Amino acid sequence: MFNAIDISTSGLLAQRQRMNTIAGNIANVNTTHDAQGNPAPYQRRLVRLMAQEAKKGDDSGAAGVQFRVEVDSSQPPRRVHEPGNPYADKEGYVAYPNINMITEFVNAMEAGRAYEANVAAIELSKQMANLSLRILA
Repeated sequence: MFNAIDISTSGLLAQRQRMNTIAGNIANVNTTHDAQGNPAPYQRRLVRLMAQEAKKGDDSGAAGVQFRVEVDSSQPPRRVHEPGNPYADKEGYVAYPNINMITEFVNAMEAGRAYEANVAAIELSKQMANLSLRILA
């Protein structure tokens, strides 16, 4: 019973990290420089989810969801022709992050729904535990 709660809790943590990462992507959609002020557009972050297997003979509830935040370096920056921009190169182009707002919002909705599903699974596990205790009492 508690293993199910542990698995759902790890899912909650993973989905919260996805939401934080998506929020960071949206917040940096127009960031053209790095923290040191060098011209380098922000690179989109994404969260990779992986299954965490329980070890054989281990009853600690180690199964669940693991996650890793990665930088999406496969997408080149989006170049916009803005010759009046002080950050434009000699050809008049400014390099912006290649972040699609629609994709980010869809990912945020998906992460929110997955979070809700994990909360519902935890609530059902708690209800089953309470019913089991009532039957035994």
